[in-house]
Amino acid sequence: MHVARWDDLPPRTLHDLLKLRIDTFVVEQQCWYPELDGRDVDPATEHVWTADDAGPTSYLRVLGEGPDAVRVGRVCTRKDARGAGLAAELLADVLRRHAGRTVVLHAQSYLVGWYERFGFRTTGPEYLDDGIPHTPMRRTPT
Repeated sequence: MHVARWDDLPPRTLHDLLKLRIDTFVVEQQCWYPELDGRDVDPATEHVWTADDAGPTSYLRVLGEGPDAVRVGRVCTRKDARGAGLAAELLADVLRRHAGRTVVLHAQSYLVGWYERFGFRTTGPEYLDDGIPHTPMRRTPT
């Protein structure tokens, strides 16, 4: 498990993390959007990932969302590493480290049940984002 801020990411690691995100969202899911949105460099943004000898296996980022909340996004796993529970490990780590904060996200709708396992609840109607159904969700501190 790795956690780093933008300024602490070695150039090769940064390249490999961005490549994983682009391979997943832009290429595989065919979402032609500006993947680099300026939020990665925010000093409060956390980049969280697992890796093996071939590079990053799973990734997510955590954005500041006001004083009492964080936003999880860009959750992805390399094709050959899927099914091993890596994204679940990343999310569980984030929830542990931010236990006293509300966590919000916009789930791809087919994953709503997966996020519900972690205590997330739907907070609004499904909507399309780049042609993919998404559902806003929230997990409040317990």
